[in-house]
Amino acid sequence: MTYQGKPNIIKVSAATTGLDLRQMTLNTIFGVIDHDATQTELLKILFKGKQIKLQPDNFPFEDLPTKTRKKPKIMVMATNISAIEELSSKRSDPLIRGFDQEKDALEKRKTVFEKKYWGDDLVQDKDYKFCRLKAGTDHSFGHRSTDSTPHAFRAMELLEKLAADPGIVAIMKERELVVGTLGEMDPIDDRIMMKTEAKGGCLLGYNTNRGLHIDIKLRTDDLSGFRDYTELVATLIHELSHNWVSEHNLLFWTNYAQMRVEYFCTHARLRKSALVVRGKKTAELAGLDIKALDNVFDSIMKELVRDMGQYGLNPDMIADPIRQRIQELEEETKTIEKLQGYRLGAPSTKRSAEASSKTIHNGTNEVLSARQLALAAAERRAREQKEREKKPGNI
Repeated sequence: MTYQGKPNIIKVSAATTGLDLRQMTLNTIFGVIDHDATQTELLKILFKGKQIKLQPDNFPFEDLPTKTRKKPKIMVMATNISAIEELSSKRSDPLIRGFDQEKDALEKRKTVFEKKYWGDDLVQDKDYKFCRLKAGTDHSFGHRSTDSTPHAFRAMELLEKLAADPGIVAIMKERELVVGTLGEMDPIDDRIMMKTEAKGGCLLGYNTNRGLHIDIKLRTDDLSGFRDYTELVATLIHELSHNWVSEHNLLFWTNYAQMRVEYFCTHARLRKSALVVRGKKTAELAGLDIKALDNVFDSIMKELVRDMGQYGLNPDMIADPIRQRIQELEEETKTIEKLQGYRLGAPSTKRSAEASSKTIHNGTNEVLSARQLALAAAERRAREQKEREKKPGNI
């Protein structure tokens, strides 16, 4: 028998049981004459790579040849009783969470944040949404451990804030968009970013396979924090526009600008409503300038002067589609408010809840949704335009 590298010789036979072997081990190696079976768990005896059952009905050597050239080797493993007692007396560190606790905490934090940041009712649409969110970790973008940068948890919270932003949700629903993954772009080692910067550009995000994967550069260049939220929103809308057009041509900027209109107008509408989240309007939580919401057209045109100028384009070339989209949204809002008799985004009091649950019928028992009402308003405007064109004197 070998214990801690020291050999000991004992005599066994085909009739030796596991219990006999245990007692011989205790006696020969440890000098203990003890028949207390409770100590069996402290002793392990291995023969031919397997643990021997230390039971009276187990005969580990009954198949052993009577004559062998080499003596069978048995390995003994034992744990000191005092060491076990000392280990059992120690309490687990309450500051260290197990894997199950960590998983539960993450799921709870994710659910609470998504439902509470923009209010209980302002979450992603069940159909048109970002299916997965993925934040970068220290290991994923390889920065030094001494660098001071927000934890991946904070990055995930920021992605959740972007995904559930009422303005972004409105864009996703209006255009029936589904994005596979909204993730954080590698802030240091990203080869695409480095290649772009080598040409004098600045890459803040990219769209893979028309919405299969959208990555946004969340962190500042020095990794000390996150970029301004309004800039992140603009970048996300920019990448969403690439779902239709890859090149930065007039069609791309027209689509992008109209999506920006939808974002601003959504928060402007909610600002006029009674909706308040943690004592603030959604526009304030989104970091939007109140003056910008009062004049959406001028605000977007100022943005486009800088953005389109990088590609040698002038926003005046797409001014009309921008004005048209603003007018459409304003008329849709007025039509819905007039037909439904309540303000969008009203607080969830009993009276407003009853009002918001009212449905509008077209006289045929068919219930009209807000989107159908908006389409109906657009069709009505088209009919009126055709009637004006038919009148004498109109060209």
